[in-house]
Amino acid sequence: MNDWPEARSDNNRGSRYGRGSGSAQPESARVMRQVRRDQPAAPGQAGYGGVPQQPSYVDGSGHGGYDSGYNTGQVYGSPGGGGPGGGGGYGPQRPAPDWRRRIKWTAITVATVLVVTTVGTYFWADSKLNREVDLSKVIERPEKGGGTNYLIVGSDSREGLSSEDKKRLRTGSSEGKRTDSVMILHTGDNGPTLISLPRDSNVEIPSFKGSESGKTYPGTGRQVKLNAAYAEDGPELLVRTVEFNTGLHIDHYVEIGFAGFANIVDAVGGVEMDIPRDIKDTKSGADFRKGKQTLNGEEALAFVRTRYALPGSDLDRTKNQQKFLSALAGQVATPGTVLNPFKLYPTMGAGLDSLIVDEDMGLFDLADMFWSMKGVTGGDGTSMNMPLAGSTGGNLLWDKAKVKQLVNQLNNDEKVTVKGN
Repeated sequence: MNDWPEARSDNNRGSRYGRGSGSAQPESARVMRQVRRDQPAAPGQAGYGGVPQQPSYVDGSGHGGYDSGYNTGQVYGSPGGGGPGGGGGYGPQRPAPDWRRRIKWTAITVATVLVVTTVGTYFWADSKLNREVDLSKVIERPEKGGGTNYLIVGSDSREGLSSEDKKRLRTGSSEGKRTDSVMILHTGDNGPTLISLPRDSNVEIPSFKGSESGKTYPGTGRQVKLNAAYAEDGPELLVRTVEFNTGLHIDHYVEIGFAGFANIVDAVGGVEMDIPRDIKDTKSGADFRKGKQTLNGEEALAFVRTRYALPGSDLDRTKNQQKFLSALAGQVATPGTVLNPFKLYPTMGAGLDSLIVDEDMGLFDLADMFWSMKGVTGGDGTSMNMPLAGSTGGNLLWDKAKVKQLVNQLNNDEKVTVKGN
């Protein structure tokens, strides 16, 4: 009798376990061969370990359907399995991003770039300073007091100006250079103080050492206008004359010419000024209406040079110069300039190229000067003209008693209470 489906004969059943036997004797126990799915098929056999290869139901996009996880030996719950407890059926999972590590290296990279940029900018800027004034040539100097004193000089140098520039800026074509303005800026613990020394101030030329010859010239009591000292032997004699006539020790010297002044103003995009009255001066080229307005380099130069159209002439001009320099320093120190490289570098380039300073002047000294200049017209700052007592032969005479009191307060780094003109 044939019990097998599809009319299979018993003779075809073979002797494999589980299919019965043609022998009358009981079937003995047979050892079932261990099936390993990862064992290579023997020659002549299909599949793994003698087990026929199962059909694969993989769609055209490469995703397993029925076959997913079975022919690969994966089962539900195993690592990487596609069922419950598994991590997905499409390959190994990516490790979670290490955000702490990423943030750490990003911070290190940014800090490194900032340090390199800052150091590079410092050396670039430091190399552009024109350290041409040797204060060691100044003899018989007063003892240094408290705080720091800067002698700031605006010269009428036309160096760097073309014929067209001279005409446009109305500077004239005089050879050489003279002092157009002289100021002392004192910085210390009681706020900055800016003092204008009128260029027509009556002063005595003391004994001095020639800046070029090295020869010592004895003092003769000669009385001249202050700007004559600069014209005679340059910055060193000007410093010597200011120190001799005031008793103040000058720590640093800063000078700027016409071209440099105009270039700095243009580099910062102009400076806003509140002009108190209408001004029209054909000699300087000033033509302003009363009120707030932004001055470009050409207009700013005309504004600070104007004196003939002002009631107080040179004294009013020095006041305008103080206001403008304070406003310019404030404009340079704004975040819009400092944090904007497209404005900062042109401004620094224009300014540093234009300045002439003493050999010991550093960038930190220059920064201190600008920040102090910014605070002159506000807070604890003070701006004034040197106290005057009258004039003689066209020269302005200083009030000696007030000047002595002023110098004592500055040397002691005290709050200035003296009033100037």
